[in-house]
Amino acid sequence: MKWTKKDLLDLESLNREEISMVLDTARSFREILDRPVKKVPILRGKTVVNMFFEPSTRTSASFDMAAKRLMADTVNISPKTSAVQKGETLLDTARNLEAMKIDLVVIRHMSSGAPHFLASRIKSGVINAGDGQHAHPTQGLLDMFTMREKRGQLEGLNVLIVGDVTHSRVARSNIHGLIKMGARVSVCGPSTLIPMGIQDLGVKVYYDLDKAMAEADVVNVLRLQLERQKKGLLPSLREYSQLFCVTEDRLKKAKPGITVMHPGPMNRGVEIEPAVADGASSVILDQVTNGVAVRMAVLYLLSGGEGSLSEAIKKEA
Repeated sequence: MKWTKKDLLDLESLNREEISMVLDTARSFREILDRPVKKVPILRGKTVVNMFFEPSTRTSASFDMAAKRLMADTVNISPKTSAVQKGETLLDTARNLEAMKIDLVVIRHMSSGAPHFLASRIKSGVINAGDGQHAHPTQGLLDMFTMREKRGQLEGLNVLIVGDVTHSRVARSNIHGLIKMGARVSVCGPSTLIPMGIQDLGVKVYYDLDKAMAEADVVNVLRLQLERQKKGLLPSLREYSQLFCVTEDRLKKAKPGITVMHPGPMNRGVEIEPAVADGASSVILDQVTNGVAVRMAVLYLLSGGEGSLSEAIKKEA
């Protein structure tokens, strides 16, 4: 199978074979991260522009590091340093950068659909690094990569997503990706933070965390996105924590060997107890490491993926 897509905008538009191709390619790149020299010259001569119009630590560093591990040149642009501050449009900014002969644009934007807007108007490949409440496809892919690494397979896995589902682009990408790969997905949270009609996506809904966790092989805890919420959705953080925080006591009642995930950043003591976040069931830091490998795979595939990958990764810088 050959990769044919110019852009990666969401997981809805990928089929099962394409998702598997990214995950299999990432497995090859994951090995590079454990080498003494963590670079291969696969993207030498290519230029990747990272346009982050929202605050980001993990995702922006991960994309920048992934490109550098493949020896691409990188340019990092934020709202404070771009001509957008002077009134230039997003499209004009992208077109001017494209005139400098770039190859890929990685964009995070507060408006849902911004990556789709750019992708339909520029020739360079566009990768969505998170847009509004819509999608975060590379987070969905790295979550699936980590689940497959820890649990062996995605087919038949019971995955529970807990928390602020309404405002989470991570939840949407997880749901679309996991269901395509044959996992069973449930969500749990306050009724005010569960979107109406989410069952239509093939998702089971719980409002009682103890009942929901009893069936789960994996629990993926979401950040409570207070900055995106309207007032009145929660009585108090204390009540939310009592009802929906993943605690050691709740973990003891869950299936033995349950895997705990969180896309970060974490609100410790609100969504997840520190002892759980740092405990034996947690793979949160593995998600971060795997994120670099998955983004290396995405950059490689969208750049054309020329030649044999097995031969390419043998070369060291």
